[in-house]
Amino acid sequence: MTDPHSSPRFRLGTRRSPLAMAQAEETRARLAGAHGIDPAHIEIVAVTASGDRIQDRALAEIGGKALWTKELDAWLANGEIDFAVHSAKDVETLRPEAFAIGAVLPREDVRDVLVGAASIHALPQGAIVGTSAPRRAAQLLHARPDCTVVTFRGNVATRLAKLAAGEADATFLAAAGLKRLGETGTGHALDAEEWLPAPGQAAILVECRADDARTRDFLSAIDDAPSRAGLLAERALLAALGGNCHSPIAVLSRHDGDALVMRAALYSPDGAEKVEGSARFPAHDLEGPARLAADLLARAVPAIADHFAGPG
Repeated sequence: MTDPHSSPRFRLGTRRSPLAMAQAEETRARLAGAHGIDPAHIEIVAVTASGDRIQDRALAEIGGKALWTKELDAWLANGEIDFAVHSAKDVETLRPEAFAIGAVLPREDVRDVLVGAASIHALPQGAIVGTSAPRRAAQLLHARPDCTVVTFRGNVATRLAKLAAGEADATFLAAAGLKRLGETGTGHALDAEEWLPAPGQAAILVECRADDARTRDFLSAIDDAPSRAGLLAERALLAALGGNCHSPIAVLSRHDGDALVMRAALYSPDGAEKVEGSARFPAHDLEGPARLAADLLARAVPAIADHFAGPG
């Protein structure tokens, strides 16, 4: 345990959104508890990310996931912060070699929550549903082609306000985000076995400079091995699929002893086509997700395959 009187100070970078700040506070509290230090020894440094500033268009149209990370990446690379805290599903699959995953926190509830109806099938005929996620849009249209999808951007409060204003009949939120914001009574959670979540959903990823041994050692105290294994497997699947921000991908990973059981589904953006499959492999075998990706792409019709580049 670190001596609280001599412990070094660290700078934690985060986006300024309410959920990002809640995740930063959780990370700081876990680190302080693990090392027996005052949380004040870890300074939270917040930035307004490009993805938070641009609210009127889907991210896939204006630069993708990099809009969540580029400001923090610059700070990390320049040494202005020691590590950055991210929602794992918002971090690009291919990252600079100068960065490393220092820790993955224990994963929260991976389910999506539907706000506005008790279930997908309970949505009224022709319902207007707000989401900016290609995965959620494609899943919805596959199950309910009668529905219409409109773009919903913004944080949880913004999206709920748009819903209350009548801009849509329903929308989706992440159960993990709602829990971290203390809003667990909102909406209806969807069964993750029937409505597969996004890769990396509900995981908090902490990134640092790869050559910063001091910070990597500091972060290792809160690294959750099962959560890391599941997240790395899902990111390996993404890498092998070669998807982009327009590619609807859903995946669910579960631990079964020393193995991971992974189910994944690919969709055409309009939801008309779907291909799915599953695989079981050792938890640290990243070739397992690659084999599943190859199987899915081999069976995908052009309307799906055209949106995936494959490995490399």
